[in-house]
Amino acid sequence: MKKSKQLAALLTGLSFSLVFSAQLSAETNQQNTVPQCKQASQEEIAQLFDRWNAALQTGNPDTVVERYAEQSILLPTVSGKARLTPAEKKDYFEHFLAKKPVGKIDHRQIQVSCNTAVDTGHYTFTLKDGDKTQEVAARYSYAYQWNGKDWYIISHHSSVTPSH
Repeated sequence: MKKSKQLAALLTGLSFSLVFSAQLSAETNQQNTVPQCKQASQEEIAQLFDRWNAALQTGNPDTVVERYAEQSILLPTVSGKARLTPAEKKDYFEHFLAKKPVGKIDHRQIQVSCNTAVDTGHYTFTLKDGDKTQEVAARYSYAYQWNGKDWYIISHHSSVTPSH
């Protein structure tokens, strides 16, 4: 009887230890997944467009799509369809990259906050179709989010600038 009480007490203590340990581990993991506040400079955020534009130059839609967060939206310049999934974004860029786009910022305004930034303004894309070159002026907005390791696009809207 004495041994069974000792065994029961030991098992009870072990159970409490395991539960406490699991709870502590879960709390620690939760704390580690929340990134500390990343305050970026306007120059750092401006370079994110340059990185996205360089991804366009690779001609690889997967490289471009990697710049977008898993849960993000693309409202593209030459399509009326919102692109929510990586597959939908890839489909758009497969067609857009065929025009060999090169973007150039005309003017911008950047706002930076804790783990987020917004870059808005006007840009011009140079597009190629065979020997023909076309310039398309557009308005844009990029919203970026810091995930603890890198900046990713969470919202990208682009629309052709109206003629007047």
